[in-house]
Amino acid sequence: MKKVLLTLGVALLTAVGAQAQIGYGVKAGLNFPKLNYSGGNVSYTTSAATNFYLSGYASIPAATNFAIQPGVSLQGKGGKVEVGNLTTTRNLMSIEIPVNAVYYIPTGATGSVFVAAGPYVGFNVSGKDKAGDVKKDIKFGSKDDQLKVVDYGLNFQLGYKLSNGLLINGGYGLGLGNMSNVDALKIKNNVFSVGIGFEI
Repeated sequence: MKKVLLTLGVALLTAVGAQAQIGYGVKAGLNFPKLNYSGGNVSYTTSAATNFYLSGYASIPAATNFAIQPGVSLQGKGGKVEVGNLTTTRNLMSIEIPVNAVYYIPTGATGSVFVAAGPYVGFNVSGKDKAGDVKKDIKFGSKDDQLKVVDYGLNFQLGYKLSNGLLINGGYGLGLGNMSNVDALKIKNNVFSVGIGFEI
């Protein structure tokens, strides 16, 4: 039975791969991330920092004008707090695995408007706090003075794909995972982004 199921699975994947014209793309641009801190009845959102992102993905046609796009993305996140003349910046670097559902709205021969949404899971790999000239590495783990390694949330995108494959897009990442190990404190990511890309 297992062999039969395996054979059917391989045949199905082969048929889908033969008929679906899978595309591949890259995107890069600027992130404007914020961090939201909350605990009890108090909530505070930092100012936006400036960071970057770089993504690669596959575009798998699922229906007319509709595709599923799994990918891998290097995402710079964090936030900025300004008190008097002192600016404190928290920079976080995360490797994310998003899976977006993308719908295209054709606009003639020039290209298509697209809207996209989907979940992501991220893995924090490095971080640094900077206050003036003082820098401190952020540690990740399960202790109270560390941030959690795993993060997750939802992506939303709006953009335009030209007929030559060039992409112009903006997006928003809504962090749903709490990165704090302290029970009374929640820390979540929020990221606006703009960028360009190319898909073949």
